[in-house]
Amino acid sequence: MPEPGVEETIRLQFLEEAQDYLQTIEAGILELSHQPGMIDAVLRAAHSIKGGAAMMGFMSLSELAHRLEDFFKVLKSRPCDDVEVQHLLLKAVDQLQAVITLHRQGVNPNEGWWRTQVEPLLNELHGRLGDPTAEDDLTLLSGDDGQQMRVVLFETEVEACLQRLETVLDTPGQPCLREELAIAAQELEGLGQMLELPQFAEFCASVSAYLEQPNCDVSAAAAHIVQQWRRCQALVITGQFDALPTRLEIPETDDEEEDEDQTIIDLPLANLNQELGVEDFASAEVETFSLGDLLSPPPTPTAAPSPAPEAETTPVTPQPQEAKEMTVRVPGHQLDQLSDLMGELLIECNGLDLQRERLHDLLVGLKQKVRALERANFRLRTEYDRVSAPHHFNPQNQHGFDVLEFDRYTDVHLLSQEVMETIVQVQEITSDLELSLEDTERTGRDLNRTAKQLQARFTQVRMRPFADLANRYPRLIRELSREHGKNVNLEIEGSHVLIDRTVLSVLADPLLHLVRNAFDHGIEPAEERQALGKPTAGTITLKAAYRGNQTVITVADDGRGLNPEKIRQTARRLGLARDWLETASDRDLWQLIFEPGFSTASQVTSLSGRGVGMDVVRTNLRQIRGDIQIHSTPGQGTRFIITIPYTLSVVRVLLVEATGMLLAVPTEEIEEMVLGDRYPPIETLGSTLIDWEGYLIPVIDLTQIFHFQRPYRPVEMEGAPTINEPTLMIVSQGDSALALRVDRYWSEQEVTIRQVEGELALPKGFSGCTILGNGRIVPLLDPLALFNWAEQESSHAPVASPVAPSQDTVLVVDDSVNVRRFLASTLEKAGYRVEQAKDGQEAIDKLQGGLHVNAVICDIEMPRLDGFGVLTQIRRIPQCQNTPVMMLTSRTGQKHRQLAERLGAAAYFSKPFRESDLLATLDQLIRHA
Repeated sequence: MPEPGVEETIRLQFLEEAQDYLQTIEAGILELSHQPGMIDAVLRAAHSIKGGAAMMGFMSLSELAHRLEDFFKVLKSRPCDDVEVQHLLLKAVDQLQAVITLHRQGVNPNEGWWRTQVEPLLNELHGRLGDPTAEDDLTLLSGDDGQQMRVVLFETEVEACLQRLETVLDTPGQPCLREELAIAAQELEGLGQMLELPQFAEFCASVSAYLEQPNCDVSAAAAHIVQQWRRCQALVITGQFDALPTRLEIPETDDEEEDEDQTIIDLPLANLNQELGVEDFASAEVETFSLGDLLSPPPTPTAAPSPAPEAETTPVTPQPQEAKEMTVRVPGHQLDQLSDLMGELLIECNGLDLQRERLHDLLVGLKQKVRALERANFRLRTEYDRVSAPHHFNPQNQHGFDVLEFDRYTDVHLLSQEVMETIVQVQEITSDLELSLEDTERTGRDLNRTAKQLQARFTQVRMRPFADLANRYPRLIRELSREHGKNVNLEIEGSHVLIDRTVLSVLADPLLHLVRNAFDHGIEPAEERQALGKPTAGTITLKAAYRGNQTVITVADDGRGLNPEKIRQTARRLGLARDWLETASDRDLWQLIFEPGFSTASQVTSLSGRGVGMDVVRTNLRQIRGDIQIHSTPGQGTRFIITIPYTLSVVRVLLVEATGMLLAVPTEEIEEMVLGDRYPPIETLGSTLIDWEGYLIPVIDLTQIFHFQRPYRPVEMEGAPTINEPTLMIVSQGDSALALRVDRYWSEQEVTIRQVEGELALPKGFSGCTILGNGRIVPLLDPLALFNWAEQESSHAPVASPVAPSQDTVLVVDDSVNVRRFLASTLEKAGYRVEQAKDGQEAIDKLQGGLHVNAVICDIEMPRLDGFGVLTQIRRIPQCQNTPVMMLTSRTGQKHRQLAERLGAAAYFSKPFRESDLLATLDQLIRHA
């Protein structure tokens, strides 16, 4: 027996499967009048609930399902179009749902429930349908339907029984083996009699007789008995009833494998493989089943096997069935955990790409340095030869040869030769590194491809068909039609469209409100529709489809449509500005119905009038980055179009820079990206517009929205930005569009989205964040929400806030790389932007090239151009005539100090220096420059 915790888990899994069976039963009842063949699926679902509930110990659930199964048997043989019968069956399904809910909570139904809730309902159904008769049972077991029923029962009831026995066989000690076999033999014998399989029933009776013998070896025979039942199961499924054994024969040999082989040889393996949809039935037959598989729902056969052949005729080859795919139930939180891990994998793949790019750049730099070192060594040796030859060599002092006839070598030549050999070795190592990096890049590309494939497959795993949600609403429309006297049909299109399970759960309430509103506000009463020349039966359509990387769900009705004047009157009554209402377009007015408390209903009913439904629609959709648009024609109907992302976990974004902050904008919202001067700005009423494809759309300049109390510092990333100048991004969502002005556009990436958790809510205009490969956290921008917030803020005339100070730039000039790094670190911590030059000449070149700096910190002794030269030449540059220059040198003598001051040095510091003094002097010089 399973452990208590495992048993409870299995019971809960069964209740989840029973919920799926309930949906099948409900959908079948609703379609019985149009599709009588649905009764077979309904019967199987009721039978599965009955048997599984009894096995799990849910006796009330089993009894109720059993009673319903009897009524479905009657409907199978004697179809009934009575609407009241359909209504009573649906109420019985509601009672099944109530019992399942109670069992999920660990509570059993009270004693009065059956007497007060269930018994009257069953009695009324019994009065209308009666009990199943023997003719009804014959109908179930006649012809192709009878064989299909046998197949279904052997795939479910017999399979469950055999799996239970195999679990006992696999359990150490094989507890209660004799009792389990005896119970199974009795159950299967009764099933054989019910399905009119006398040979199978006789075989099961022989098993019971064998188990009753006092000297039988149950442990030795159990595996053989289960194997024989497996063989019977396969023969029934393939329709070969004549081959069924009638009595149990225990083999004398203990060679189980030989017996198994003989048994398999007796079976038509080719037919079994084709019929059962497995590659090797012999291996599938002896597969070990776990107890958790006991409750897996059986797949519905797609084609009924041919009837059993007569004894004197040649067996007919059964019709092939589609291969049956095994399904696995996984808890939702485990899928969420896998989704998070997939996101981490994507981040790490992006990080690996970044590291490869860095290694490639470093390798290129290393090769350049090696070539530079080789050239420097050659020049050093040449220069040494030129300088030293006249002084150290006598023209005739080496074996009688002069300098041109015989080379002379010194220690310097040997050292130069050693350096050259080291350079060659470094070049070889560099080549090896280049080859290794190429292999790494190839492996990285393979990893990225595999990760993307894994992400795509996992996204499919998270998907559920739209039918899972849409199938809830036919029952709702039927009940509303019955209650309010309207004749309304619900049409569902795109049931197969797959939607992320998280999105599907969030869509449940919005779609419910939209369907109820379409029924209440949209569809007119039958008399009014008839007077307008419309069919008396209204139609509500639910449709799902893909559009690019988005999913579009449409809720449409053929009713009266939205009334702009009625909405305008309600808005006046609520106190909205009259001037705006008089000039507002119909599209603007339709957006008002999503406001909290806004309702055009004249009275509050159970369906509408409270003004909360449509607000819930928009609020829930915003949680999943969704949008809703309205298209309505008075007298013809209304369409609500919901647009949602294909998946919530991974998205492609554009990385842009604004006010020194890196931002991510989803590509699905971007229509166009152009340079900032592509469209001339149009200033009107305090706002900026541009003419984009004939539409005047607003422009958001993020530098005017984001104000930070810190020095401005440009974003620093690997590589160069794709567009290194102001750029306009045209963003659209539904009927709304705007232009977003950013400073620079860096790149496009596929990233994973992370929600920001904590007590503080995200600022307006942001919907989450993402993590780049280098570990940098980047906020995810919601442009339209940002625009709405900016409009609200601008209407309140905000108090002016101090503007963040601009970031000052300091040029550090020193031939020591360590000194430059130390100074750069000190100055950056103090909020300065730092530029560096390795000598005076490089500093002058940068300044002449247009570099704007607020101050210069310069050493004195440097190659090419010293500090005094810098002081002299910097005043010749127009934009640097008033730029303060601080000298920082190891020379402490008065002679150096006085010369520097005469040349225009603003301050003089000697090494080592005090940071506080240097920073204070620098700040003072910049402020007074």
